[in-house]
Amino acid sequence: MATERESTRDLAARLRRPSGASQPYERLRDAILSGELAPETPLVELPLAEHFQVSRTPVREALTRLEHDGLLSRRNGRLVVRDRSPEEVLDIYETRLALEAMAARSAAERHGPHDLIAMRKRLRQLDDVDTSDPVAMADANRAFHRSVWNATHNESLIDLLTRIDLHLARFPATTLSYPGRWATANKQHAELVDRIADRAPDAAEQVARTHFTAARDIRLALWEEE
Repeated sequence: MATERESTRDLAARLRRPSGASQPYERLRDAILSGELAPETPLVELPLAEHFQVSRTPVREALTRLEHDGLLSRRNGRLVVRDRSPEEVLDIYETRLALEAMAARSAAERHGPHDLIAMRKRLRQLDDVDTSDPVAMADANRAFHRSVWNATHNESLIDLLTRIDLHLARFPATTLSYPGRWATANKQHAELVDRIADRAPDAAEQVARTHFTAARDIRLALWEEE
């Protein structure tokens, strides 16, 4: 127990010191997604509460939420940052493919003028991304897809996609950096917005399926190269 506590104190010391009020859930989630907290890293309430300068209650609630999100798992009675096997990640890609296809269809059927403005704004921002920065690429890509989700006006679908995105957030920067992927993906993004604007749900769904099938296949190719 003492060793575990000391280990977690070291972990808290490595986390960026919060400035002012800090929300343990958001800070820990971002640290997991960025890779700052590696898979199998143990998380214990008390040292984290001391680090965030809060009581144990918000830390406990944060850890519960992160476990519910699928970012933490239990190992020998303790919570650790969850690692995923290639098979599990592939399952997540398959689920996202189905949900994104549904979102594209729904956006084509239900979008409003402001949704098109938002999607086209995100498209323009993709053109300005520094392609030597995988994190910036992933963030801009995520913002674009969120604009498509929002155009569905379907809260339950948006919630499901947000949760799926959490599972994949540690991986997409690598697929976007794959040779030729960024340019191809952005052409598909533009085509997707055009089909949504046309109110062509079948065509929008097909573009989304093609786009996310390619992402899944690149992930498989990367595993084969490892």
